Amino acid sequence: MEPAPHAAELVLGTAQLGLAYGAANRTGQPSERTAELLLRSAVRAGVKWVDTAAAYGTSEHRIGTALPGSKGVRIVTKLAPLDDIEETAPIATVRQAVANSIHASCARLGLDRIEVLLLHRARHLTSHGGAIWQRIKEFRDEGVLYDLGVSVYTPEEALTALADSNVRHLQLPFNALDWRWRDSGVIDALTKRPNVTVHARSALLQGLLASGEANWPHIDGVDPAELKSTLRTLTRDLGRDSPADLCFAYVRGQSWIDGVVVGMETLSQLALNLALFKRPALTPGEIAAVDAALPRANEQLLNPALWVKAA
Repeated sequence: MEPAPHAAELVLGTAQLGLAYGAANRTGQPSERTAELLLRSAVRAGVKWVDTAAAYGTSEHRIGTALPGSKGVRIVTKLAPLDDIEETAPIATVRQAVANSIHASCARLGLDRIEVLLLHRARHLTSHGGAIWQRIKEFRDEGVLYDLGVSVYTPEEALTALADSNVRHLQLPFNALDWRWRDSGVIDALTKRPNVTVHARSALLQGLLASGEANWPHIDGVDPAELKSTLRTLTRDLGRDSPADLCFAYVRGQSWIDGVVVGMETLSQLALNLALFKRPALTPGEIAAVDAALPRANEQLLNPALWVKAA
């Protein structure tokens, strides 16, 4: 009998609380009252991590209002994208933009200290002559930030981040179709950095893996009907409640993943996700069975930025 599998915990994603966000979002941005109830209900139910960003509209403000002082929960937020700061901008301008973003996040969240700050753009590790990352490290050394990390989109970005000892938190997209992190050596690199916390987002590929074939974008070489049929078969054979349960259990069972970021905009979605995360994660043998059954997805499918534009 296989040992009880590792099970990554639920991380409440809050992009939907501040924006009408996500390909599978059918309800739009929730009201302030609904957002408050959702956040408080999640914490009461034992959710220990909340993920947000300066770029997520009113998300940080809503978290600060609903969870004053953020007691009992750890907040991960992200630096503003700083897309309006040119690469050739004066260093003083760059440093001030970083400070403005961090101070604004603290004010909106109602915190004197941020638990985890991630770069929203992985290139900011080295861009602007390293000034962005240097200023962030200074804020950490001053005690305004506790842990630093990077939100990445590609294995190349992840490997660059992991090469920096100051990076202690990594957020990346991962789902049952995504082979890139294993093949590129990211998982091996993580074994050498046991102090790095890994949160995975897009476990359902922005909802597609739990939706009907009609919702899928047209991508060459991808047959949604065949893929969904395989997921339904695996769901049945492995005794899971639904394809969503299967996909979450697959990601939760990965030994290198600590948390799974799941966005939600209604209380019913929160209740469902809490129930799914109480179920067992897949065992290593079951994960191997899923890997053997599912196709090797192409890059266009694995990167929503590409298929959203093509849809």
